[in-house]
Amino acid sequence: MTASAPPQPAPETTIAWSDPDRAAAFARWLERVAPAHRLHVDSVRLASADASFRRYFRIDALGPAATRIVMDAPPAQENSAPFVQIAQLLREAGVTAPQVLDWDRDHGFLLLDDLGTHTMLDVIDRDHPDANRARYEQAIDALIRWQLASRPGVLPPYDEALLQRELTLFPQWYLGRHRGVVVEGKLAETLTSTFALIVKTNLASPSVYVHRDFMPRNLMVDTRGGSATLGVLDFQDAVYGPITYDIASLLRDAFLSWDESFVIDITVRYWEAARRAGLPVDADFGDFYRAVEWMGLQRHLKVAGIFARLTLRDGKPRYLADAPRFIGYIRATASRYRELKPLLRLVDEIEGTEAATAWAFGRV
Repeated sequence: MTASAPPQPAPETTIAWSDPDRAAAFARWLERVAPAHRLHVDSVRLASADASFRRYFRIDALGPAATRIVMDAPPAQENSAPFVQIAQLLREAGVTAPQVLDWDRDHGFLLLDDLGTHTMLDVIDRDHPDANRARYEQAIDALIRWQLASRPGVLPPYDEALLQRELTLFPQWYLGRHRGVVVEGKLAETLTSTFALIVKTNLASPSVYVHRDFMPRNLMVDTRGGSATLGVLDFQDAVYGPITYDIASLLRDAFLSWDESFVIDITVRYWEAARRAGLPVDADFGDFYRAVEWMGLQRHLKVAGIFARLTLRDGKPRYLADAPRFIGYIRATASRYRELKPLLRLVDEIEGTEAATAWAFGRV
């Protein structure tokens, strides 16, 4: 039996604006688009915000689509063009994604159809993993549709430069700013050599479209039509890169952890479906699972740095509260492979799980 979704917070009926000019531009845009889309302009309320500068509002509408979503994405901080492009790519691939109904490019306001109020994370039964197989199989189906649509040269490449740039977030923000560690000497050398090995290993996987944050929090479960469809959100950073990335992020979640037996079970289901679909996965599951683990390690190091940055720079402390989950992922993977033992020892000492005897590192 699937756990019921947690109660939804009461919507905020008053939208706060720090810039009066932007508030006025929003009011003008909403009045312009309201007639064509049969919107009730007085019903707009906050739906959600994310780790970026984007906010999402919900607004009532007449007709079968009782609500719409408004994205507030200030152009100075957020480029909405990738969102519009990738939404179309997803829909062309047969994946449920928001339809862009109107876009005020100059001010960064988008009117979207509404994929519902419950994420997959909301409806997951955390205590009974097997009860969630159907949800994960829906996610696998959407992922394979997305990957089958892949074409080179359409999305930015997830190349060596980008992978290395993401990995530097870990020493810069998690170690340096959060833990107060001076990253120099032997510690810096170990990170440099380990990061080079991680990047080389991950770039050996074939490339497909990569959502880059394909996890239950970004998958919407909509039961309003009688059957539960799965929609995909937060795809604006999609790239063309290793096929292992999205399945790694699906099962090694920022906000949810599963026992390895369940992770392997769902990964096998993806691997089998991907092979049947003709996607370029390894012929041997053991080889594929190793590649997924190494790709997951890159993501875990990156996200630990991002969560520290969100807290220390952007004032969003709830993200850093989940950093121990990622440190656990890092330790689990690093403990499994001989080449990663130096990284495991480094992390253990910095986290205080072992005495700091083998490394000479300072703290600010």
